[in-house]
Amino acid sequence: MRHSFEAEQWLPYPVEVVFAFFANPENLPRLMPAWQKTRIEEASFAPPPPRPAAADPSHRIRSIAAGPGTRITLSFRPFPFSPLRIPWEAEIAEFLWNDHFCDTQLRGPFAYWRHCHRVHPETRATQLGEPVTGTLLRDQVEYEMHLGALGELAHRLFAERQIRKIFAFRQQRTAELLPLMRAPRSLLSSTEY
Repeated sequence: MRHSFEAEQWLPYPVEVVFAFFANPENLPRLMPAWQKTRIEEASFAPPPPRPAAADPSHRIRSIAAGPGTRITLSFRPFPFSPLRIPWEAEIAEFLWNDHFCDTQLRGPFAYWRHCHRVHPETRATQLGEPVTGTLLRDQVEYEMHLGALGELAHRLFAERQIRKIFAFRQQRTAELLPLMRAPRSLLSSTEY
């Protein structure tokens, strides 16, 4: 059975900054809970399309970006203190600068997984009524469990809740890490993940 999950987060940063942060695969382990000990095991990069000129040059971020066809294999612990690591191989299937990119699982814990990261500018008002231009980040996930009826039982008992918790954690970490995007590289050292 196919399931879907959506999450939204407004961030007080330009679209170019938010998109560059998520398009850089180095940030993925930093967005996962520390107990999972997520690491990139292997990566085969395909270049993204040419980067559009930023409307405001101060919004241009220098970072790597995983273009369509990029394959990344992660491994992580499925639960705290697990001696086992689960591999997860994904491929970037779609990529449009400062709009969206989608990854699909090739091998991993789900029978099917497609995750689209979409960004668009959105202005919100402060408590004083002053406008603040930022970015609305929308995560859209479609997934299926392995093992048929047994997988559906696992979905109801814990997998759905774990997905929600991981995305809530990602939102918290995104809010912590985005201010560091323009910080010296040493502030984003491996101690962050």
